[in-house]
Amino acid sequence: MSKKKSSLAGLQALFARVCGLDVHKKLVVACVRILNSKDGTVQSTLRKFGTMTADLLELRQWLAEQKVTNVAMESTGVYWQPVFNLLEGHFQVWVVNAQHIKKVPGRKTDMKDAEWIAQLLQCGLLRPSFVPRPPAAGAAGSDPPADQAGAAAKCGGQPDSESP
Repeated sequence: MSKKKSSLAGLQALFARVCGLDVHKKLVVACVRILNSKDGTVQSTLRKFGTMTADLLELRQWLAEQKVTNVAMESTGVYWQPVFNLLEGHFQVWVVNAQHIKKVPGRKTDMKDAEWIAQLLQCGLLRPSFVPRPPAAGAAGSDPPADQAGAAAKCGGQPDSESP
């Protein structure tokens, strides 16, 4: 399902092509907002996606086709994690604190939530949350401590030179 509408941009936009995501267990609602810099109008397009890997890859492809540069989603529960993992590296992805978004009366649907997140992102009114990165394989600090490395070598069948 896709729904489009155009309107004048209210606040000054910092980003021309953004997407707001409302993420749930089995559904992701995406709102892409594209600013027309010539006349100041904003085109909003809404789509729904599933949460299986194939669905999220379709979401990623659609965002690339729309030439989206920035994506924001709420950090409620753990449902944002697979979405974040598949979009990271392709877009500037922000996970934002739901409390910074939810305190606005009148938003009652997933579609309106996605639109609101996209609008806040486009106007620079969101701050990304810290998302810790897993250590890279072979990176400094990712090797096991020396005492664990020695124990692992002993488990490999190597005789311990200190044994009688």
